[in-house]
Amino acid sequence: MIQMRAPGIVGTGETAFMRRPGPACSTAGLLAQAIELALADAGLALADVDGLGVASFTLRPDRAIDLAWQLGLGLRWCMQDEMGGASAINLLRQAWLALQAGQARTIVLVAGDHFAGADFAALVQAYNTSARDYLSPLGCLGPNPLFAMLTQRQMAACGLQRDDYGALCIAQRRNAANNPNAAYRQALSLQDYLDAPLVAPPLGRLDCVPVVSGATALVLQAQPQGVSVRLLAQGAGYNLDRQEGDGLSTGIAGFAKALWAQAECLPAQMDVVGVYDDYPAMILAQMVDLGLSPAHALKDFIHRRLASGALPFNTAGGQLSAGQTGAGGGMHILAEVVRQLLGRAGPGQVAGARLGVASGYGMVQQRYGMCANAVVLGREET
Repeated sequence: MIQMRAPGIVGTGETAFMRRPGPACSTAGLLAQAIELALADAGLALADVDGLGVASFTLRPDRAIDLAWQLGLGLRWCMQDEMGGASAINLLRQAWLALQAGQARTIVLVAGDHFAGADFAALVQAYNTSARDYLSPLGCLGPNPLFAMLTQRQMAACGLQRDDYGALCIAQRRNAANNPNAAYRQALSLQDYLDAPLVAPPLGRLDCVPVVSGATALVLQAQPQGVSVRLLAQGAGYNLDRQEGDGLSTGIAGFAKALWAQAECLPAQMDVVGVYDDYPAMILAQMVDLGLSPAHALKDFIHRRLASGALPFNTAGGQLSAGQTGAGGGMHILAEVVRQLLGRAGPGQVAGARLGVASGYGMVQQRYGMCANAVVLGREET
């Protein structure tokens, strides 16, 4: 009896992340470019694709099916997701089930956005009805004020100072130097970090994720050959605190124990970590929830494990240095863990990386992220 292989991720593709793209730039064009790059990485062609998943805020008025038509794709599986930083892992979880069920053979997942002019301001002003009806009229535009308060709370609870958060930003900027697609690659010192203008105390400019235009894609196959990345475990939580929590814990805390049991490994065994990083405080919140550090020892963990490079995390620079491509931010985090496990991360490759964890976090209402998810991934070879 022939034993069937589990599905696998076989390729990644990412455009340059641009602060000031040219006038010809479009969301559809960026998504198409990322798909082309991912298929080339996997050694496949558009004709091989029979499944497509898309996450984007600015593809409108088009949808995933419109993008498929523009690319000339005839599909057996199609999905769209708009849960912000949780979209990438949402798409991955559903695509994996589709491949296991025989609903498709080759699926491309792509996420990204192009923001022109006042696009981003319009997005955050009417992000949802809570923002539109309650926060925006008060002048509370976007998430910065909310996460400034969360950061104050984390500083008080965990004994952290601004230079501790600066150490995270510096580490990610160091990683971005090895990523030719990152929007910000120049060296960053602690003094640079501390001298940056305050946006919403204690958040300075370098604590707030920079918005860019770009896109990222993954290719999955039902029966991969050669090297692939396998989904060992997955978990998700939505509105678990009913927006009544203090924000210092994410939905990951509710499923982390089951995640590691399903993966049959421990947090300490991870060779590479990717966590959604719209603000430094959220890097730490997810690290704690995943079991990588106890909350009471965060200061030591930051400097001994993260700033030192002992634990490779957000190895392409994360969003704080590479940039946030709208709904594509989570896909950037996920794709970099996949690249590391495939052994295709270029100058930033972590030697011998075989196990990794990636998390997603997103959708801010009146308070903090309503969606959180995570996957444990492993390198597999035939």
